[in-house]
Amino acid sequence: RPCGHWDVHGFCQAPQPHHHRELQTWGFISLCPNTHVPTLCSGSAAKSLLFRFLPFLRWLPRYPIKDWLLGDIVSGFSVGIMHLPQGLAYALLAGLPPVTGLYSSFYPVFLYFFFGTSRHNSVGPFAVISVMIGSLTESMLPSENFLESVNGTNATVNEELRDAARVELVATITVLTGIFQVALGLLQFGFVVTYLSDPLVRGYTTASSVHVLVSQLKNVFGVSQSEHSGPLSLFVTVIDLCKKLPDTNVGTLVTAIIAMVAILIVKELNHKFAAKLPMPIPIELITIIVSTGISYGVNLKDKFGISVVGNIPSGLKPPVAPKISYFGQVVGNAFAIAVVGYAICISLGKIFALKHGYKVDSNQELIALGLSNFLGGFFQCFAISCSMSRSLVQESTGGNSQVAGVISSLVILVTILKIGELFRDLPKAILAAIIIVNLKGMFKQFKDLSTLWKTNRVDLLVWIVTFVATLLLNLDIGLAVSVAFGLLTVIFRTQLPHYSILGRISDTDVYRDVKEYEMAQEVPGVKIFRSSSTLYFANVELYAEALKKKSGIDVDRLIEKKKKALKKLKKQAPLLNDAGSPSLPQNAEDGPGPAVIELSGGESSAPSEPTLHSLGLPQPSFHAVILDFSPVSFVDTVSIKILKNIFKDFHEIEVDVFVAASVLAQLERGNFFSSAITKHSFFPSVHDAVEHISMEQHQASVSTQPCCPQHGHGQGSHTNPSLSASLRWTAAPECSPSRRRHLLQEPGRQGRLCHPDDTNSLTLGPRHPDPHQPLWTLSAGALPCP
Repeated sequence: RPCGHWDVHGFCQAPQPHHHRELQTWGFISLCPNTHVPTLCSGSAAKSLLFRFLPFLRWLPRYPIKDWLLGDIVSGFSVGIMHLPQGLAYALLAGLPPVTGLYSSFYPVFLYFFFGTSRHNSVGPFAVISVMIGSLTESMLPSENFLESVNGTNATVNEELRDAARVELVATITVLTGIFQVALGLLQFGFVVTYLSDPLVRGYTTASSVHVLVSQLKNVFGVSQSEHSGPLSLFVTVIDLCKKLPDTNVGTLVTAIIAMVAILIVKELNHKFAAKLPMPIPIELITIIVSTGISYGVNLKDKFGISVVGNIPSGLKPPVAPKISYFGQVVGNAFAIAVVGYAICISLGKIFALKHGYKVDSNQELIALGLSNFLGGFFQCFAISCSMSRSLVQESTGGNSQVAGVISSLVILVTILKIGELFRDLPKAILAAIIIVNLKGMFKQFKDLSTLWKTNRVDLLVWIVTFVATLLLNLDIGLAVSVAFGLLTVIFRTQLPHYSILGRISDTDVYRDVKEYEMAQEVPGVKIFRSSSTLYFANVELYAEALKKKSGIDVDRLIEKKKKALKKLKKQAPLLNDAGSPSLPQNAEDGPGPAVIELSGGESSAPSEPTLHSLGLPQPSFHAVILDFSPVSFVDTVSIKILKNIFKDFHEIEVDVFVAASVLAQLERGNFFSSAITKHSFFPSVHDAVEHISMEQHQASVSTQPCCPQHGHGQGSHTNPSLSASLRWTAAPECSPSRRRHLLQEPGRQGRLCHPDDTNSLTLGPRHPDPHQPLWTLSAGALPCP
């Protein structure tokens, strides 16, 4: 909206300085100082917006070349050397030509330099994401769809046609994954990953590693298998593999075993002597170079039937638009890949950021990953995430910024342009060995079972359910079931929270569960109730039931008895009115003259209701309840309704309800307050509520003392916490202090009051017709108390 100060370009030109409020997504809004209308603002707003989406513009000009450059170069070469074999291997895992793994190790890594905020994450192909893509390519484009007959009898798979179709499919998935990630980042939905708890992610990645292992067994044993997808496909694949074990290619199996043993031994040495080695021994690169040389020299493919990678085209491919018709079929899988890839990346990024003292912008990380995937999809890349092994190498070899990522991408670029075609004789068994050895870290996550058993059984259940669901139902459905189960555990935890009665720790304002803390003692006459969960429609009724149960009395039954007693009393009322109210002779000990009690406020025009005591019903051992709402972050309409009922029910049994809450504004918007429930019952903390109740008790105790120590005339007032009205009384001459104290403690709500000595009684006299006179009189007599 124009504010009267816009220039021809649409920017506010008011002379006074604007007050800018930064928005986390779109940059800045500024308010015109004259009209306070939001307007667009240039200059600093555009600069900040640019820095937000291109973080490298902020840190690159201040890059400490002398301190960081050498470490980044060494780190970049080390990670680039790891990218080469892992890119080839993970492309095989995704069911794609090996060269796509090299593309995925170049384009996204280079793009992340411009948009990412983590200085140590090594983005690129990742086993879990690759196997998610592989399960999709195998289900939508199985090899059986590309069989061609040879000589009219034998049928073989046209791998070139199959690979081209799968590359097109995967490029579409990658573009759609990037769109989801960018959209979530722009909409500030970085928090969506919080629904993937750590036990869920670890259980899911562990189950995914089992899928990865099973998918590579055919390359280890050198057998051909038909591809299976959908629920129980893992077990079908294992059964099919077992049937084909007699056809194992011994040369392939020996090659894989030797490679795995060599890689494992050297990796252990790297770990053991990490402090002494300038950089880890690149055993994976050494393995593929040596095995390629042996394969080429000995001609393993022809002599022993060992399957090799085949042709790896050199050079970069021109961009190709994704096939839009696939979007509807892969939208769910793309969203799952987007969320899982981001969850792994942001968790690693936060670990390194905490260790090295910088911040990672979760929403910008979504945008960075999304743009890397979106743009990479046009260049035949598959979806990427972050690798723990590569990130650790990048950090341990001296990497300080994403300059190391640029160096590693340049290493891959040289490989794509000049070296890649040399690996055509690389045995697939070597790539399978590299993949399986790199699963070692994920299989270590089985140790979580013992840890979670000792710490949190619910998280253990989430881990197990996620693991089993992912194994049985495959990766996509398993993830959906796992997230749903994780959310159900949250609902169950809020529906079945820990309810407790709090007590005060002496000489402090700290209140704790009396069952868990021996030093916590209940405040006399006060019940402090707390739930460990917030209140909403699913658990608020359980909250009310637990409150009544923890109070130690059957509130509903007591209210029911009171209603029956009142109904019975109402039937007897006409008989009492016809007979009149007896006037009893006054006790000589107490002297002549009535003691008078007057009800003020709303009850001054009508008789008050009988009390529990007058009806012969048991009274609660407490006179106040404090609801500790400190865990409550919001209230809905159902919560407000039940909370009103709580106030009403406890008022019926002459108990006041107080609330220690920070949701006062929400209650006010929900029309919670009325003449019966006011804000005077709400306090910022439990201690404030306790202090208020103590002060009321103290005032009541003071006001019940005689106004004159020699039985003279006097007036006073008394507020009973269990009553909604204030009581005023007048003492006649020679009225005993015990009599007056008794009158005030039992404020005349019954027809007969007993003396402390239980030998005399007081009778409620007829109502005075004059509004300027006391409403009721109490006469003393010598009748025995009932």
